[in-house]
This record gives sequence, structure tokens and C-alpha cells, in this order.
Amino acid sequence: MENKIYVQNLKCGGCANTITTKLRDVEGTSDISINIEESLITVKCNEITLEKVKQTLKKAGYPEDGEINSLGSKAKSYVSCAIGKMN
Repeated sequence: MENKIYVQNLKCGGCANTITTKLRDVEGTSDISINIEESLITVKCNEITLEKVKQTLKKAGYPEDGEINSLGSKAKSYVSCAIGKMN
């Protein structure tokens, strides 16, 4: 099923590259697309995998909208962004 996840801290193509790479590593995901302007990630997966996807995003510094966006999350997203730009 197609799932839409609005996240925080998604700013650029570097962020999108890191997110795409990390979500490809989550077994059971497919058709990953990212809309930077809307901070929207669309991914096909089942409900169990969706929770893994959300946890993966949170660990990378991109918590779902509505969750606490701590200083730690913001710092992680900057690092993830820089890594995404280098790749």
C-alpha cells in the first residue's frame, strides 16, 4: 500500500538522497519518492514495515510531523544532509 509521511527537517536534495538510501535498506519498501517542497515522503510498504520506516526516518533526524523535533533530531538531519550531498 502507498503511504505518505510528512517529516520535519527535510530541506534539500542531500536530505532526500540520505532518506532514499536509508529507506531502500528497510526490507519490504518500494517506490520511494520525496517531495522536498512539501516535506513529503511516499513509500509503498505494509503497516508493519511502515513503523520501521518511521523509526528509520526518526533515527536519521527526520521525525514525522507532530512529533517532538529536538535539537538532537535537527543535528542528525544536518549530518544526514551533508552525507547525502557527498554521495
